[in-house]
Amino acid sequence: MSKVRNRGRRRVSVTVAAAGAALAMAVLAACGPQDTGADQKPAAATTTAATTAPATGDAAPTTAPPTTDPATTPPATTTPSAAPTTTKPARPPVEQAVMKVGSNSSQVRELQARLGQLHLFSQNPTGYYGTVTQHAVSDFQERHGLTSTGSVSQATWSRLRSLTHQPTHKELYPPIPAKPAGKLDARCMTGRALCISKTTRTLSWVVDGKVQATMDVRFGSQYTPTREGLFHVNSKSRDHVSTIYHTAMPFAMFFSGGQAVHYSSDFAARGYAGASHGCVNVRDKAAISKLFDEVRVGDKVVVYW
Repeated sequence: MSKVRNRGRRRVSVTVAAAGAALAMAVLAACGPQDTGADQKPAAATTTAATTAPATGDAAPTTAPPTTDPATTPPATTTPSAAPTTTKPARPPVEQAVMKVGSNSSQVRELQARLGQLHLFSQNPTGYYGTVTQHAVSDFQERHGLTSTGSVSQATWSRLRSLTHQPTHKELYPPIPAKPAGKLDARCMTGRALCISKTTRTLSWVVDGKVQATMDVRFGSQYTPTREGLFHVNSKSRDHVSTIYHTAMPFAMFFSGGQAVHYSSDFAARGYAGASHGCVNVRDKAAISKLFDEVRVGDKVVVYW
């Protein structure tokens, strides 16, 4: 009986030993090769530790803060700046025009005088930037390797000034030779009269048969002709603006409805390439300014061929 009991005990011991060995093998298989058995933290924690620190043969303490691992905390300088590769190069600024078509100033008069020194502007300076000035500027730009815009940029102005001298007063305000009045109409020979000839395209200011001044004039087109006949100045307006065409009519002296003798910046700039809407245009601003002061309401206006 005692032998049977001993055999039973041996069998139980063998069975328990075998079960213990199997359990130990199962535990080792679950931990994996990265675990040394010293770390008793859950599997998730040990996996994180393994991926953040290489094995050195010694168990790495799992209490080390993650910021000590250079692989998980890249320095700020590792992020390259995108500005050099993503930012488009800035375009050069467009140079603004110093003077352009429509400008009216003493600087434009100087521009015209300087262009005249280079034989690019053949008319007398007027101070008004019209198409004639525009073409002269374009010609200058083409001759000197500048962008031909017809407008005066700072580069164009600097180049022009370097090639010319400061205009004299005579160059800026050249005397306008008086044209012969031609044959005056008989109606102009008495009293005070604005004697306007369509044949010679001149206006003569005549007092008691004597010519006081003569200036160039321009008339209306075939669709808006300047009326002919004997009229009288019925009103004057120094700074008049047309209520129909909304254009300036300085030194206007009205003689027939809306038709008047007045200064025209367009005539000064374009000459006879254009026409009025029926008025008598004068291009010499200084001359008509003086005439405006002398003419009185009621003076005669004679328009004839």
